[in-house]
Amino acid sequence: MNMMLNTANRTVYSEEHEMFRDTVRKVFAQHIEPFMDEHDRNKIVPREVWKAAGEAGLLCPTVKEENGGLGLDFLYNAIVSEEIAYLGSGAGFSLQSDITANYFERLGTEEQRQKYLPGMVSGDVITSIAMTEPGTGSDLQAIRTTAKKDGSDFIINGSKTYITNGQNCDVVIVVAKTDPEGGAKGTSLILVDAGTPGFEKGRNLDKVGQDSADTSELFFNDVRVPQENLLGMEGRGFIHLMEELPQERLSIAVGVQASAQRAFDEAVAFTKDRKAFGRTVFDFQNTRFKLAEMQTELQVGWAHLDWALRKHVEGKLTVEEAAAAKLWHTEMQNRLADMALQMFGGAGYMNEYHIAKLWRGARVTRIFGGTSEIMKEVISRAI
Repeated sequence: MNMMLNTANRTVYSEEHEMFRDTVRKVFAQHIEPFMDEHDRNKIVPREVWKAAGEAGLLCPTVKEENGGLGLDFLYNAIVSEEIAYLGSGAGFSLQSDITANYFERLGTEEQRQKYLPGMVSGDVITSIAMTEPGTGSDLQAIRTTAKKDGSDFIINGSKTYITNGQNCDVVIVVAKTDPEGGAKGTSLILVDAGTPGFEKGRNLDKVGQDSADTSELFFNDVRVPQENLLGMEGRGFIHLMEELPQERLSIAVGVQASAQRAFDEAVAFTKDRKAFGRTVFDFQNTRFKLAEMQTELQVGWAHLDWALRKHVEGKLTVEEAAAAKLWHTEMQNRLADMALQMFGGAGYMNEYHIAKLWRGARVTRIFGGTSEIMKEVISRAI
């Protein structure tokens, strides 16, 4: 069933933005929508889809023209995120556009920017960022991966897990300890290209949901890279990560709001069609009241999201506000996906129905990018 995200009441987008949205929809309708089951089965979105997205200008819209990009505002990124989430695809575009592109553009040397950014825009270079380790989730200061200096090189040892784009990636930003005694101040970001001896991509992990998002273990066994592969300043890795968190968390809020809308739209379509006890399921007061509650939460959510997007584009969204956005939108998404699935009855538990996929995919959003508990910690510190 072809559904489209209704943007009639949005307040943050211009006419140019909505024209761009039409392009995004056309590209996704051609290159993603017909193949979503295949992508889910293979647990990966193939490189040719990245190429198609890149050729249409959908990847890394904010990258400046001198670095091979279009130099647009973050609202273009948000449109891509909304449309991909509304479809229900796990394509890892937003990780590249909203997160890693900023690291390269803001922290990269001229050589690093020219080496990677044009390819990131065109879809020829796929990136990932390796923070999480088997023993450390939210506690990034406790990472064990080390990068020791040896002559003019770093030698990297350690392992990472739950890494988005881990199978596809051509280059990974590795969060490593350059000074194991230095705590947060001993952390640095180092670039490792795929194919570097000692760098191995482990298995593509078997997840509860978001099946087409390739998510991997990565292993670093005496991986030798030149010290020029340092991204940003040595010992400032933790600070560099913190600087990017507001956009990362807003990016998650954008996608989950669109996904919650899709769950609601699916529930409306199903209950108006499905008969029970001689009338449609929609005709029962309980159904209508539940849908009314959901509609209300979505109205509040879209209004808040547009406020947060506008504030971020102006460079004014605080760390706490971004954390609050991630917290509220992901919790709301999970409530709505669950309520929507309930309206499908037994059919909702069948993976052939899109609602099952939306419900499974929602569960991780309260975990990745910082758990709901960490978000509360971040927000409370500023009170």
